[in-house]
Amino acid sequence: MKQLIILFCSLFIGGCAAALVGGAGAGGYYVGKDERDAGTILNDASITSSINSKFLATKGIRTFDINVDTFNGVVVLQGEVPSVAIKNKVIAICNKTKGVTKVVSKLKIKAK
Repeated sequence: MKQLIILFCSLFIGGCAAALVGGAGAGGYYVGKDERDAGTILNDASITSSINSKFLATKGIRTFDINVDTFNGVVVLQGEVPSVAIKNKVIAICNKTKGVTKVVSKLKIKAK
C-alpha cells in the first residue's frame, strides 16, 4: 500500500512540475480566463489536493471514482460511490477540510 501511495504522489508531483515548467503558458491562460485571483485559485487547488489525499488514506473510498472540484472554497463532488455510508464519509471529510465553505454532492450510489 505504501508503494502505491508513493507511486501516486510521485506521478502527481511530477505532473505538477511539468505543468510549472512546460505549461506556464497554459496556466497563465487559465488564470486569465478565471474570475478568481491567483491566490484564490491556489487555495482552491490546495483544498482539492488535500481532499484527494485524505480520500487516498481512507479505507473504502475509491479516489478515482470521485471527481473533486473547488471554486471559491465550495467543493463539488461528482462520481459514484458504493454506498450511502461511503457517500456520507466522503462529504464529512470534505466538510472537515480547512478552507472548505460548502460541499455540494452530486455523488450517485452505484447500482448493484
